[in-house]
Amino acid sequence: MNNTIKRLALLGLIALPATAMAGVSSTVTAVSDYTFNGVSQTDNSPAIQASLDYAADSGWYVGTWASNVDFGSGDDTWLELDFYGGHFLQLNERVSLDAGIAYYTYHGDSFSDEYQYPELYTKFGYSSSVGQSELNFWYTWDYFGVDAGHYIMMAAHTFSVAEGHDIRVSFDRSTSLDEDKWAWDGDKAYNHYRAEYMTSWKGFDFNLAVEDTSMDTDASDTRAVLSVARTFAF
Repeated sequence: MNNTIKRLALLGLIALPATAMAGVSSTVTAVSDYTFNGVSQTDNSPAIQASLDYAADSGWYVGTWASNVDFGSGDDTWLELDFYGGHFLQLNERVSLDAGIAYYTYHGDSFSDEYQYPELYTKFGYSSSVGQSELNFWYTWDYFGVDAGHYIMMAAHTFSVAEGHDIRVSFDRSTSLDEDKWAWDGDKAYNHYRAEYMTSWKGFDFNLAVEDTSMDTDASDTRAVLSVARTFAF
């Protein structure tokens, strides 16, 4: 299946159910490179991504997200399809808490399902006169299906430089708890740095990011990533 057909199939997979459901939202994104904590998941190539979400007034939500992927030669996995659910709480006018569970699945090769794994997450938000701060944590006991414990910690801050123009800077560290089962470029952990500019125009959301990691690989070196997204409410 060529890349064009794959991307059309991906859009059809997500967009068609959205048109038949009320009270949901869907976001479609085109991105120059799908990076996951600074590591390319598309062999340094573009991706088409889409989500389908439902959020209740009580703060509970469920959703699904999909993207094409490319893990290199010898691996025909082409689709990542994730599912998640959680609860968002606005604790007071400044502090918020978001906690839930996600499940990552992969498709396209006979062994793609071996990569599947669950992940717990907790996200704290704090609003102030200088912007929005975040402290986020993710943990899984079966990273990419290899029975390895793994966690990610992230600190981020978003601030406005003008009306409708925001800058977000973030730092995260990915750590393997079972280095003999999963290692990052020969090490148990690596750092990821990202700075991005965000704005909107005529209903489209634009994001231009520059990111780098402490690893020295082709999939995780310094890069600029451009994305354009459109959200639809049904």
